[in-house]
Amino acid sequence: MIPRLGITVGDPAGIGPEVAAKAVASGRFEGRADLRILGLPDSPVPMGRPSADCGRMAIETLRRAVADCLAGRLDALVTGPINKYTVQLAGIEFSGHTDFIASLCGSPQVRMLLASDRLRVIHVSTHVSLVEACRRATADRIFQTIQLAAIGLELLGLSSGRIAVAGLNPHCGEQGLFGLEDRVEIIPAVERALAAGFHVQGPISPDAVFLRAARGEFDMVVAMYHDQGHIPSKLLAFEETVNITLGLPIIRTSVDHGTAFDIAGKNLADPTNMIWAIEMALR
Repeated sequence: MIPRLGITVGDPAGIGPEVAAKAVASGRFEGRADLRILGLPDSPVPMGRPSADCGRMAIETLRRAVADCLAGRLDALVTGPINKYTVQLAGIEFSGHTDFIASLCGSPQVRMLLASDRLRVIHVSTHVSLVEACRRATADRIFQTIQLAAIGLELLGLSSGRIAVAGLNPHCGEQGLFGLEDRVEIIPAVERALAAGFHVQGPISPDAVFLRAARGEFDMVVAMYHDQGHIPSKLLAFEETVNITLGLPIIRTSVDHGTAFDIAGKNLADPTNMIWAIEMALR
């Protein structure tokens, strides 16, 4: 039996429906997967315009798709882009796909992994302010992220992979001159991970660790916050980078781009990232 993949289009007024349809129509997955596009509106919606109705439709589709995965009616979930503003217009609290799906699954410890053939980056925190991200860079949370990084490597067929932990401050704090977090939080987390048998190294200066990983020295990098991990991932492999949620009882991948309201409905959207998200789910 071929795997059943649910593809949510995200906000129906964005490019999600277009990239989902183009990915399915590409013929790349014929005979390999049963692809089901979810969340297409029953009637036309104004393309490229934020609306509460579209935000509500996107969330309700996501709820049903997660329920189908949990019930075994779908084998994996691939999510299209949702606009956080339109969800807020609908009166629904929503900070992003990852945390929302985690709450639906009852999974308290999840992390966002950005993966491509060139670079794999897992994040200690994502959609919070930089001030809050620094608060969340605790030894316990970093250790949990290293644990999930090892699980992610195993899922990707790299069970003996090498994990690098990025520092938080410039030059990893320069012996405390630029902050104490690297010494007080990151080093104890890495030492704990080493004692637990993980193949991990760090903290490594954030201005060098991603280049070293891209050159093959490490198989995954633990980034301390959203932009620290997203910038190198998108710079090195924008179209191929796929968002994977680790720590869920279901398989969930996602495109790593937004709703692109400016080109929605114009047949200009490139489906490459959606194709890669489907490929990653099938792995």
